[in-house]
Amino acid sequence: MNTITLEQIITFLLEAPMFGDLDPAQLSEIVHIMQVRRVRDGHVIFKEGDPGDAWYVIFDGAANVTKNDETGPPKALLTLGPRACFGEMAILDHSPRSATVTALGETTVFRFSRSDFEDLLAADNLAAYKLVYEMAKVLATRARATTQRLAEALSVREKPHVLRDTTEKVVEGQSVSE
Repeated sequence: MNTITLEQIITFLLEAPMFGDLDPAQLSEIVHIMQVRRVRDGHVIFKEGDPGDAWYVIFDGAANVTKNDETGPPKALLTLGPRACFGEMAILDHSPRSATVTALGETTVFRFSRSDFEDLLAADNLAAYKLVYEMAKVLATRARATTQRLAEALSVREKPHVLRDTTEKVVEGQSVSE
């Protein structure tokens, strides 16, 4: 892939849901702390259990999210594509990664380090606070979906095979962003 221009980055971020409420001046503050990373097919962006040191946005390409399973091979949770954010829970709670994210094909990601992002927050940067708000909305949406899937699982508990299938869906949908 060719070099990505600043104009392409700004346009892309303005179209990404996480950044949609930022004006161009605020976006430039965020872009200042952003790193562009190009990764090869199969490259592990981060592993489950790693320190949560950054969050990411996929510019192009895709990434698979998997969760370790004590009873067998890792479980595939989902595939993320362009404009998808992941790793944002690390910004909010400093916990280790809850899943593994691996590049699917040649992939370009924008990386935002936790320490740089926290510096913006410490400086009372409005753009950083807006992004935290967007992260909270993403996490609330995921929590509602998980609650709905759990309620469905509990309503069929007398049918073990349905409960197992539904519970797997709840677990798979829970760890999307880490």
